[in-house]
Formats: sequence, structure tokens, C-alpha cells
Amino acid sequence: MTTKIITVLGRDNHAEAMRVAAGLTIYGHEVRIVFMSEAVAETEENAKQAELLELADIIPETTVSEMADDLPFLDSAALAQVINESDHIINI
Repeated sequence: MTTKIITVLGRDNHAEAMRVAAGLTIYGHEVRIVFMSEAVAETEENAKQAELLELADIIPETTVSEMADDLPFLDSAALAQVINESDHIINI
């Protein structure tokens, strides 16, 4: 099996996007997650899923300027590059 680059775009449900991203690593794929639309809410569920990202060695990125102090920020050109480099894109 060849390793794929999979990017998860967390648009509507950040907790589910984190869960899916962490789960995809079980197949040995390179997984990225980009938080979009709004800042990730500080909830217990999001905290649990963020721990899974850490365990899976996934470093989240964001297009949300309010999160730029905490996560790598992707402007529109950088996001386009991430999408172009990915084998698969998952919107959640």
C-alpha cells in the first residue's frame, strides 16, 4: 500500500474533524488537519479530540486569524498549496 497525503478540512464540526484525522493515521497515511470557518471552541469534547491529534503526531493548522497565535496560519495561497499537494481532501 502506498502512503497517501490526506487533508481534513474542519469547517463545520471541529471535534469530528479531529476524530477522523486521528483515525486515518491507523492506515499509515500522512494526515493534515486545517481548522476553518471559526475558532475551535474550548469544550471538553474538543480537548479530548485534540489529545488524539497529539498522540497521532498531527500538528493542526488554521485559516482562522484568531487562532494564528496558537497554530500555524495558512493564508489562501498556502491553503491552495496544501490542497494541491494532497491526494485526498475530506470536508467536515
